[in-house]
Amino acid sequence: MITRYVEEALLRAKYERIDDEAWAATVPGLRGVIATGSRLEACRRDLSEVVEGWILVRVSRGLTIPKLGRASIRVKKAS
Repeated sequence: MITRYVEEALLRAKYERIDDEAWAATVPGLRGVIATGSRLEACRRDLSEVVEGWILVRVSRGLTIPKLGRASIRVKKAS
């Protein structure tokens, strides 16, 4: 479930060269998710970790996680 969501986020990611030595990435619809790296692949790896951490923080706080295409994560409160 989390892996599929992260993969979908990476497919939707927007990459931008921020200078001669760095890249930045964001995912439309995932507020606050941003990653950087010295190379495009390093930025992509960092983005994967950032998205995973973002999911875990939202789950721990009981916040909703927006659907990305067919990928979704629903958080149920423990009873």
